[in-house]
Amino acid sequence: MGLPSEFSATAISAAVRSGTFTATAAADESVRRIAERDPAVGAFVRVRAAGARAEAAALDSRADLADLSLAGVPVAIKDNVAVTGEPLRNGSRATSCAPSTADHPVVSRLRAAGAVIVGITAVPELCIWGSTDSPNTVTRNPWNTGRTAGGSSGGSAAAVAAGMVPIAHGADGMGSIRIPAACCGLVGIKPGKGVVPAGLGPNSWFGMAENGPLATTVDDAATMLAVLADRPDLATVRAPDALRIGVATGSPLAFLPTDPHWVAATESIAAMLHELGHTITRCRLHYPVVAPMTRWLVGPALDAEGLDRRLLQPRSRRHVAIGSVLRRLNVVRDSQIPPIQARMAALFENIDVVITPALAWPPPTARPRSTKSWLSNTAVDGRFAPFSAEWNVLGWPAASVPAGRHQGSGTPLAVQIAAPPGKESLILALAAQIEQHRPWPRVAPFPA
Repeated sequence: MGLPSEFSATAISAAVRSGTFTATAAADESVRRIAERDPAVGAFVRVRAAGARAEAAALDSRADLADLSLAGVPVAIKDNVAVTGEPLRNGSRATSCAPSTADHPVVSRLRAAGAVIVGITAVPELCIWGSTDSPNTVTRNPWNTGRTAGGSSGGSAAAVAAGMVPIAHGADGMGSIRIPAACCGLVGIKPGKGVVPAGLGPNSWFGMAENGPLATTVDDAATMLAVLADRPDLATVRAPDALRIGVATGSPLAFLPTDPHWVAATESIAAMLHELGHTITRCRLHYPVVAPMTRWLVGPALDAEGLDRRLLQPRSRRHVAIGSVLRRLNVVRDSQIPPIQARMAALFENIDVVITPALAWPPPTARPRSTKSWLSNTAVDGRFAPFSAEWNVLGWPAASVPAGRHQGSGTPLAVQIAAPPGKESLILALAAQIEQHRPWPRVAPFPA
């Protein structure tokens, strides 16, 4: 029984279900790859070698393997949801090192579908930042280890892009699935509000944060999303009908242009989609500032309640202090959202989906950003990843899809696809069409 030719979720699960491969062999291969590749990448904060093998062995003895959509698939979990027996540190020395006593609902659903949890991946402290460095590790991009893998799901993205696991859990509060997916050449989708259980801190950053998948293929992303949402229909990706596609390449930051390579990648994808029969319309999005920024500041302040703030990194301590002041001033208001929704609804009267560059600039250099100031971190994140937060505020689904390589950094390029609530399947269908006509390398060459 040999390793499937592709180390993908769909290939592994099909082989395990058919009996031509075992969950134990898949777990062993994943653990082997982690030991070989992670020292150069820094994706994992904990590897569950023994636990994964025990889970896999138990799966191999089950009589219902044929019914499990993720049978034997090794999965990594971001360090911001609970995994039984593992501490939930959220990238911080200020959090408890006590093991969790129950799985988060998304972890329970993955395990129920036959997935094997092989490890916990790195996040920036309290998942605030757009680059990932935990207390002991700088997480690096497998395509160029001198660059960041993005954040806050940077560890999960690096693990998938380096081929250590075929899929990984991510969570997205201001782009934290789509940003690392774009950095690392993956498919990453933030589902719309309520599609997947959130449960990220006290209020999931006022409802902005969602759990979702990171994968190397659209099929793998759809299969994982179907499990996380407990909606088997999402696993079936069909060819899209002719769509009205809005293309918005304008920079969200009027004073900072977008890198021409990212604009050109988006225009190239738009031209291809036009050739495939879709109608392309140029449009401009109006990016809100107050609603996402205040939620991004106050949300982590709520997450930090009960923590010893002296143990937080200086940048995070400043962030939480600012958020605490804004909370007392009651700056986060429900009334901020309807005008944004109305403006977007008006735009979508004439289009079905919109595509934008996924990032404005290549991933920043990989360095211990936790030693830098709050202002420095905020400026770097805002400059390279300004396209994502609007969809968190709206609660609409959005995905990052690979779209080539940057000539300067050697890291991937990507487009963002967004659509109204309930259109996850439409986004996946368009992503699959892009994948069919512009296939991308599944994982980075290794060693990087």
